[in-house]
Amino acid sequence: MFSACSGLRYIPEGQKLYTGSKVILKSPEKIPNKSALQTELESVIQPKPNTSILGLRPKLYFWGLGQKKNKGIGKFLADKFGEPPVLLKDVKFSTTSGLITNRLYNNGFFNGTVTYEVKAKEKTAQIGYTANAGRVYTIQEIHFPDRDTLVDVAIRATQPGTLLKVGDPYNLNTLTTERIRIDDILKNQGYFYFQPDYILFQVDSTYDHKINVYLRVKATAPARATRPHWLDVIKLNTNYVLTDTTTREPIRFRGYQYFPDEELFRARAITNATFLYPDSLYRRKRRDQTISRLMSLNNFKFVEIRMKPAVAGDSAGRARLDADILMTQLKRKSLRAELQLINKNTDFNGPGLNVSFRNRSALRGAEQLIVTGRAAYEIQTRPPENAESRGNSGAISTEFGVSAQLLVPRLIAPNLPLLDVKLPNSEFQPRTNFGAGVRYITRTGYFSTASINLNYGYSWKTKITNEQELRPIDVTYNTFQSQEAFREVLRVRPFLQNAFNNQFILGSSYRYTYNQQVLEQRRQQIYFQGMVEVSGNAANALSSLSGKKEPGEFYTIAGQRFAQYTKIDLEIREYFRVSSNPTSGNRIVGRLQVGVGMPYGNSKGGSLPYLRQYGIGGPNSVRAFAVREIGPGTYRPTGSDVINNYYDQVGDIRLEGNLEYRQDLVPYLKGAVFIDAGNIWLANPDPDRLGGQFKASNILSQLAVGYGAGLRIDVQFFVIRFDYAFPLNVPDDRTSLGPGRLNLAIGYPF
Repeated sequence: MFSACSGLRYIPEGQKLYTGSKVILKSPEKIPNKSALQTELESVIQPKPNTSILGLRPKLYFWGLGQKKNKGIGKFLADKFGEPPVLLKDVKFSTTSGLITNRLYNNGFFNGTVTYEVKAKEKTAQIGYTANAGRVYTIQEIHFPDRDTLVDVAIRATQPGTLLKVGDPYNLNTLTTERIRIDDILKNQGYFYFQPDYILFQVDSTYDHKINVYLRVKATAPARATRPHWLDVIKLNTNYVLTDTTTREPIRFRGYQYFPDEELFRARAITNATFLYPDSLYRRKRRDQTISRLMSLNNFKFVEIRMKPAVAGDSAGRARLDADILMTQLKRKSLRAELQLINKNTDFNGPGLNVSFRNRSALRGAEQLIVTGRAAYEIQTRPPENAESRGNSGAISTEFGVSAQLLVPRLIAPNLPLLDVKLPNSEFQPRTNFGAGVRYITRTGYFSTASINLNYGYSWKTKITNEQELRPIDVTYNTFQSQEAFREVLRVRPFLQNAFNNQFILGSSYRYTYNQQVLEQRRQQIYFQGMVEVSGNAANALSSLSGKKEPGEFYTIAGQRFAQYTKIDLEIREYFRVSSNPTSGNRIVGRLQVGVGMPYGNSKGGSLPYLRQYGIGGPNSVRAFAVREIGPGTYRPTGSDVINNYYDQVGDIRLEGNLEYRQDLVPYLKGAVFIDAGNIWLANPDPDRLGGQFKASNILSQLAVGYGAGLRIDVQFFVIRFDYAFPLNVPDDRTSLGPGRLNLAIGYPF
């Protein structure tokens, strides 16, 4: 079998199978970055040998099965998985030697030579190339243009940032990158028609392996490429289509010609996102910024800027450009409905409906209004595990809610000394966000709760990797009504009752996100998100001035208690691609989450509001356990308490870590192995949840740990995930770790 799978039986008589080449690099002196040069030299070797795994060549074997066959399984395997043999006669020795010599020259080894040797066996052959590099040539002098023309002066001004350094080895890639660097600077100084290949490097080798480098502008460069250009007429067309032949008169606003009218978008809204200004010097970064800002309004499908020479220059003799900024609109209004089938680990099942309406220019200023309604009906199909009787099933849960969000594409705030609210150097549109929502949930026989939320805040990005969100106002009012069955639970558990009181949450928050995943070519990518939330401090200060407290020794607003706490959430992830191939999905991924919420003041001795507490477990957390099956600490519900464990098993402090290896299997199918660990704890002791309070000395012993493997169907825009996990350590007093758990989810866990 081993002999057959080697594929050698299919090599034609008198021929030898080419098994690859090696390059031996020699030099009389130490070569800087030798491994990189070695890799570059080997990259030009052609052809590539047949795929080999431990001496086996399965693709060559499958190819052989299909020879002299027009149909059948052998033909199918050959067409699907086969690969014809690469023979020694297919190798062009002199061509490959020339390419290696060329790469030596590009890296400053001007006297390099290459020889080759064929190492033949009975049915195979390998080629060894020997590259005698000689001594490398280094840069002795660098001369930028010395003429006084406009373009030469502009190029000479870029010299302080040059990539060329005296003493560095000659490198063609460095010269190419230097041309691009200079071109980028010139493009932002009005040189619209300039191109990198208009720059010529003249290299003069002197003696003792030294060179002088001279930068010149080619004499063949067109005249218009050597002159800076200014902007003249700028037209803004917000309703462009390919068949547009309009000749109507434009609206003139701030020096722009605005089409077609202001019925849908006020001219001010579009010009605020435009950073090309009439009678200003052309700058490519302002052009790119304009496209990015207009696209991030989320009102346009396409944005294109067409530049063309103006009919004439100006009185100062400056060259001019006209700009047509063409915008193709998305549908202004849309309605989307989503029908769901809900299945929860508490065995509540039923249908859900989400309906969302979007208006992309609600106030004619590119503001987006999003109104979302939700309804769900769920019934418990079987009693919880360890419930006393089947009569515990049949509970009904209903949910109704509506929310509205208005996204305004600017920061509604005064200019501050260190902050221009237009963010003139950012490519991303800042936003002011207004939100409001109402949510009503009933659990038949237990309770009903209503929540009203109002919020106001800002979001902005200064770089593609950085995003910030400031929410100075975030007000939530929760009302709660219980029935006798649930009141009995609350009577015996006063700590839990604190989470279900009528309560105000008067919060403010700040979130910072740093995300390198947008830099897809990076082999190592870091994701970090930090958030700080404070609530009730201002209200507590104002209430304390009155000196009045309720009998329970807490302050109120309109007779309702408000929460006071500080909450900090930190999350860091690292994605490391094992392969150097940027398209590879073989990655090691790690995540660490830390959350700390401290109630104090008006919430002293209690806990965070229920909606702000942490739970752990589930398909995106510690996957060997169900949602909220673990914690807090070593606490575990027993007996009839199991029915209500969903409410108990939350905490004020969270620590969680995950490590996962992801592997490409076949197209659109990936595999993974993983290990998860984590738990939650209480900030204050609870006599009804013994072992739940946080103690630093017990962290490691109280971590729930699980491990497992998974399959992911990944078609890029949609991921279905199957993860099967087993518990490895349980912090509570269970005598058995229990069986594994299958997690079905949409998307990656992190």
